[in-house]
Amino acid sequence: MPFGARIVSAAWQHRDARAGFEVVFLHADGAGCRVEGATTAVEDGKPWSVRYSISLDSGWRARSARLVGWSTGGMREVGLEGDGAGRWWIDGQTAPELDGCLDVDLESSALTNAFPVRRLGLGTGERAEAPAVYVRATDLAVERLEQRYARLDDGAHGQRYAYAAPRFAFECELSYDAHGLVLDYPGIAVRAA
Repeated sequence: MPFGARIVSAAWQHRDARAGFEVVFLHADGAGCRVEGATTAVEDGKPWSVRYSISLDSGWRARSARLVGWSTGGMREVGLEGDGAGRWWIDGQTAPELDGCLDVDLESSALTNAFPVRRLGLGTGERAEAPAVYVRATDLAVERLEQRYARLDDGAHGQRYAYAAPRFAFECELSYDAHGLVLDYPGIAVRAA
Protein backbone atom coordinates (compact mmCIF):
# COMPACT_ATOMS: atom_id res chain seq x y z
CA MET A 1 0.00 0.00 0.00
CA PRO A 2 1.72 3.25 -1.06
CA PHE A 3 1.29 6.34 1.07
CA GLY A 4 -1.48 8.73 0.06
CA ALA A 5 -1.42 12.48 -0.39
CA ARG A 6 -0.32 14.79 2.39
CA ILE A 7 -2.70 15.91 5.08
CA VAL A 8 -2.69 19.39 6.59
CA SER A 9 -2.45 18.70 10.34
CA ALA A 10 -1.82 16.02 12.92
CA ALA A 11 -1.34 15.69 16.68
CA TRP A 12 0.19 13.17 19.07
CA GLN A 13 -0.07 12.66 22.80
CA HIS A 14 3.24 11.85 24.47
CA ARG A 15 3.14 8.80 26.70
CA ASP A 16 5.35 6.80 29.03
CA ALA A 17 8.67 8.65 28.42
CA ARG A 18 7.02 12.03 29.05
CA ALA A 19 3.60 13.68 29.43
CA GLY A 20 2.61 16.26 26.84
CA PHE A 21 1.43 16.94 23.32
CA GLU A 22 2.71 17.63 19.79
CA VAL A 23 0.75 19.49 17.09
CA VAL A 24 1.90 19.96 13.48
CA PHE A 25 0.69 21.69 10.35
CA LEU A 26 1.96 20.63 6.92
CA HIS A 27 2.06 23.07 4.00
CA ALA A 28 2.90 22.58 0.33
CA ASP A 29 6.08 24.53 -0.40
CA GLY A 30 6.89 24.43 -4.11
CA ALA A 31 7.49 20.77 -4.93
CA GLY A 32 8.26 20.02 -1.28
CA CYS A 33 6.67 20.49 2.11
CA ARG A 34 7.08 22.79 5.11
CA VAL A 35 6.15 21.54 8.55
CA GLU A 36 5.34 23.93 11.39
CA GLY A 37 4.90 22.38 14.79
CA ALA A 38 5.27 22.57 18.53
CA THR A 39 5.72 19.97 21.19
CA THR A 40 5.53 20.52 24.94
CA ALA A 41 6.01 18.10 27.76
CA VAL A 42 6.96 17.39 31.33
CA GLU A 43 9.78 14.88 31.60
CA ASP A 44 11.36 13.78 34.88
CA GLY A 45 9.38 16.55 36.59
CA LYS A 46 10.78 19.29 34.33
CA PRO A 47 8.76 21.16 31.68
CA TRP A 48 10.07 21.98 28.21
CA SER A 49 8.70 23.22 24.91
CA VAL A 50 10.06 23.13 21.35
CA ARG A 51 8.67 25.06 18.38
CA TYR A 52 9.97 24.02 14.95
CA SER A 53 9.79 24.68 11.23
CA ILE A 54 11.24 22.04 8.89
CA SER A 55 11.48 22.27 5.09
CA LEU A 56 11.54 19.10 3.00
CA ASP A 57 12.23 18.76 -0.70
CA SER A 58 10.09 16.71 -3.11
CA GLY A 59 12.02 13.54 -2.16
CA TRP A 60 11.28 14.04 1.58
CA ARG A 61 14.91 15.00 2.29
CA ALA A 62 15.23 17.58 5.06
CA ARG A 63 16.70 20.81 3.72
CA SER A 64 16.40 23.13 6.72
CA ALA A 65 15.09 23.35 10.24
CA ARG A 66 14.67 26.21 12.68
CA LEU A 67 14.01 25.29 16.31
CA VAL A 68 13.28 27.39 19.38
CA GLY A 69 13.21 25.65 22.74
CA TRP A 70 12.35 26.65 26.29
CA SER A 71 13.24 24.70 29.41
CA THR A 72 14.32 25.34 32.97
CA GLY A 73 17.76 26.04 31.44
CA GLY A 74 16.39 29.01 29.47
CA MET A 75 15.61 29.70 25.82
CA ARG A 76 17.68 28.28 22.97
CA GLU A 77 17.56 28.49 19.18
CA VAL A 78 19.25 26.43 16.49
CA GLY A 79 19.22 26.61 12.71
CA LEU A 80 20.09 23.67 10.46
CA GLU A 81 20.75 23.83 6.73
CA GLY A 82 21.27 20.80 4.49
CA ASP A 83 22.23 20.51 0.84
CA GLY A 84 19.97 17.48 0.19
CA ALA A 85 23.02 15.30 -0.47
CA GLY A 86 24.00 14.75 3.17
CA ARG A 87 26.05 17.85 4.11
CA TRP A 88 24.91 20.04 7.02
CA TRP A 89 25.52 23.41 8.65
CA ILE A 90 24.54 24.21 12.24
CA ASP A 91 23.96 27.93 12.74
CA GLY A 92 26.12 28.56 9.65
CA GLN A 93 29.03 26.34 10.75
CA THR A 94 29.89 23.18 8.79
CA ALA A 95 29.09 19.95 10.65
CA PRO A 96 31.08 17.10 9.03
CA GLU A 97 29.99 14.69 11.77
CA LEU A 98 26.52 14.81 10.15
CA ASP A 99 27.73 13.89 6.64
CA GLY A 100 25.41 11.39 5.01
CA CYS A 101 22.32 12.33 7.03
CA LEU A 102 19.25 13.13 4.91
CA ASP A 103 16.71 13.39 7.73
CA VAL A 104 16.12 15.58 10.78
CA ASP A 105 14.86 13.69 13.83
CA LEU A 106 13.61 15.65 16.83
CA GLU A 107 13.80 13.84 20.16
CA SER A 108 10.55 15.54 21.07
CA SER A 109 8.61 14.55 17.92
CA ALA A 110 6.65 11.59 16.59
CA LEU A 111 6.28 13.40 13.26
CA THR A 112 9.92 13.25 12.21
CA ASN A 113 9.88 9.45 11.92
CA ALA A 114 7.68 9.98 8.85
CA PHE A 115 10.49 11.63 6.86
CA PRO A 116 12.79 8.60 6.29
CA VAL A 117 9.86 6.24 5.72
CA ARG A 118 8.41 8.52 3.05
CA ARG A 119 11.86 9.17 1.54
CA LEU A 120 12.98 5.53 1.43
CA GLY A 121 9.81 4.04 -0.08
CA LEU A 122 10.72 0.55 1.13
CA GLY A 123 8.86 -2.50 -0.13
CA THR A 124 7.68 -5.21 2.24
CA GLY A 125 10.71 -7.06 3.63
CA GLU A 126 13.17 -4.32 2.66
CA ARG A 127 15.35 -2.52 5.19
CA ALA A 128 17.62 0.51 5.19
CA GLU A 129 19.98 2.52 7.34
CA ALA A 130 18.78 6.10 7.83
CA PRO A 131 21.21 8.17 9.90
CA ALA A 132 19.64 11.42 11.04
CA VAL A 133 20.50 14.86 12.35
CA TYR A 134 19.16 14.37 15.89
CA VAL A 135 18.10 17.35 18.02
CA ARG A 136 17.64 16.93 21.78
CA ALA A 137 14.50 18.41 23.37
CA THR A 138 15.74 20.17 26.50
CA ASP A 139 18.88 21.89 25.18
CA LEU A 140 18.57 21.60 21.35
CA ALA A 141 21.95 19.85 21.21
CA VAL A 142 22.56 18.48 17.69
CA GLU A 143 24.20 15.11 17.08
CA ARG A 144 24.20 12.19 14.65
CA LEU A 145 21.81 9.30 15.30
CA GLU A 146 22.15 6.00 13.47
CA GLN A 147 18.72 4.49 12.76
CA ARG A 148 17.36 1.46 10.91
CA TYR A 149 13.95 0.94 9.33
CA ALA A 150 12.59 -2.37 8.02
CA ARG A 151 9.17 -2.52 6.39
CA LEU A 152 7.20 -5.38 7.88
CA ASP A 153 3.86 -5.34 6.09
CA ASP A 154 0.67 -3.41 5.56
CA GLY A 155 -1.54 -3.18 8.62
CA ALA A 156 -5.21 -2.32 8.84
CA HIS A 157 -4.56 1.43 8.61
CA GLY A 158 -1.26 1.68 6.75
CA GLN A 159 2.29 0.34 6.88
CA ARG A 160 4.25 -1.24 9.76
CA TYR A 161 8.00 -0.92 10.30
CA ALA A 162 10.61 -2.31 12.66
CA TYR A 163 12.63 0.64 13.95
CA ALA A 164 15.95 0.61 15.78
CA ALA A 165 18.20 3.29 17.29
CA PRO A 166 21.19 1.19 18.47
CA ARG A 167 22.85 3.97 20.51
CA PHE A 168 19.82 4.02 22.81
CA ALA A 169 19.42 0.22 22.66
CA PHE A 170 15.90 1.03 21.47
CA GLU A 171 13.78 -1.08 19.12
CA CYS A 172 10.06 -1.00 18.46
CA GLU A 173 7.40 -1.48 15.83
CA LEU A 174 6.01 1.70 14.30
CA SER A 175 2.56 1.85 12.72
CA TYR A 176 1.87 4.48 10.05
CA ASP A 177 -1.40 5.73 8.59
CA ALA A 178 -2.22 5.92 4.88
CA HIS A 179 -0.51 9.36 4.72
CA GLY A 180 2.78 8.07 6.14
CA LEU A 181 2.40 9.60 9.61
CA VAL A 182 3.03 7.63 12.80
CA LEU A 183 -0.08 6.25 14.49
CA ASP A 184 1.64 4.47 17.36
CA TYR A 185 5.21 4.96 18.61
CA PRO A 186 5.43 2.57 21.59
CA GLY A 187 6.68 4.24 24.76
CA ILE A 188 6.83 7.64 23.05
CA ALA A 189 3.53 8.86 21.53
CA VAL A 190 0.15 7.90 20.11
CA ARG A 191 -1.74 9.73 17.37
CA ALA A 192 -4.52 11.94 18.75
CA ALA A 193 -5.72 13.69 15.56
